[in-house]
Amino acid sequence: MSDAGAISAHYTSGALLARLEAALREDGVDPRRPTLEALAPYDHFHGRGLEATEDMAGLLRVAATDHVLDVGSGLGGPARYMARRFGCKVSGIDLTAEFCDVARHLTGLLGLEERVSVSQGDALAMPYGEAAFDGAYSMNVSMNIADKCALYREIHRVLRPGAWLILSEAAQGPGGEPDFPTPWARTAASSFLASRDETCENLAASGFAIESVRETTEAALAYGARSRAAVEAGGKPLHRAVSLIHGALAEDAMANSARALRERRAVPIEILCRKASG
Repeated sequence: MSDAGAISAHYTSGALLARLEAALREDGVDPRRPTLEALAPYDHFHGRGLEATEDMAGLLRVAATDHVLDVGSGLGGPARYMARRFGCKVSGIDLTAEFCDVARHLTGLLGLEERVSVSQGDALAMPYGEAAFDGAYSMNVSMNIADKCALYREIHRVLRPGAWLILSEAAQGPGGEPDFPTPWARTAASSFLASRDETCENLAASGFAIESVRETTEAALAYGARSRAAVEAGGKPLHRAVSLIHGALAEDAMANSARALRERRAVPIEILCRKASG
């Protein structure tokens, strides 16, 4: 199996839509008529879920006329959120075909298909022309990509001059390698964490000017504490995407991810940068 095949296989086991529909019914939601809010615990797969998407969007100025790229769009939650919040058009690309199929289905149910589209493909060779987008974002994706500069150069290629890029990622921390499995990799063979400094250096080498960098460890720890409190009070965890996607693997993956966060083996970061205007 190719590296891309192994990575995609980590995220897909079949019957994802059926599992999501069952989870929504358990939540008291009609899966034929979900809302953006009802889907949020499931379709924002990255750390802190919808909260992280909202924080990312809060850093941006997006016009309704803008065309935005979502690199690693997953089930499409962030793309639909951005389209609803800003009125913009969003094109997503993801390696995992099942994610793309479910994303298209949910987008149709929410009536957003004219503003949100999803393509199955490789982020290192995207099917878009040069200077096609006014901005791009990627949330918890580059951990599966060894050649970071190839990723950043490809994003740079499809952005218009002056366009923004924001990354919300898990960086390699000083505490050593995480234990596996994690939500992003079954084994170390599919995990390619870079440090915060390495990420900034790679972005700069790929033609981006860094505008802001922040670590979000405290926010992630606080989010985890609120989620545990919700469960202890008899409710459901705030973020249920890992369990939805990974099933029996999820418990170990989430425990290892939480340990990596506490022990600073993985450090969540958010980087806003920009392509030169000329």
